[in-house]
Amino acid sequence: MKYTRIAALAAIGVAATLSLTACGDDSGKDSSAKGSSSSSSSSSNGGSKSVGGSGSDGSGSGGSQASNAKAGSGENTKEEASANGATKTGSKVTFCKTQDLAIDATDAAPDEESGRINITMINRGSTTCSATGFAGVDIKDADHTSSPIERGQAQPRVTILKPGDAAVFDLAYDIDNTGNSLATPTDILVTPPNETHTVSLKWPAGAGAIKGAYTDVQVYPTHTTK
Repeated sequence: MKYTRIAALAAIGVAATLSLTACGDDSGKDSSAKGSSSSSSSSSNGGSKSVGGSGSDGSGSGGSQASNAKAGSGENTKEEASANGATKTGSKVTFCKTQDLAIDATDAAPDEESGRINITMINRGSTTCSATGFAGVDIKDADHTSSPIERGQAQPRVTILKPGDAAVFDLAYDIDNTGNSLATPTDILVTPPNETHTVSLKWPAGAGAIKGAYTDVQVYPTHTTK
């Protein structure tokens, strides 16, 4: 009986030891698992922070590069536009303004049959301008009516005027030597090419009488005097 009781106690002791060992192992496993989980979480968080930091740095760097790219693009566009603008500005010549032109009309008839009035325009402005094309011309009669003059069959020539340069265009008509002309011109109303402001010039004294009607007078395009 004594041995039986001792054996039973020994068995209980062994069982208790095994139980404690098992608990210790589980606790170790849990602890290890927790540690691993914690480490993994920490690593994950650290990785996330690292990625975020890298992303932040990278993003900052990338953002900086993107910003630089945009800024560079903007600057290039601006410079290109500026260059284009400078090119266009450099190659473009504006039309002469009436206010910058000194305009005069003179009789330039080559003979007694062909009437011609030369109208000269001198660039009194400070910049180069273009007087290319046909001027608008009306002739005012003594009865206070005015008639527009038709364009002659001629192609305009490029007429660029530097300050001080002159351009000329002429009115051409047949002279009436019968003394029966019905036209009594008093003024010539001139609107320079591509302008809207008009100047009034006196019909040149001594110019031959107009044969026919004002519709028979023609205006020709401008050209330089050089």
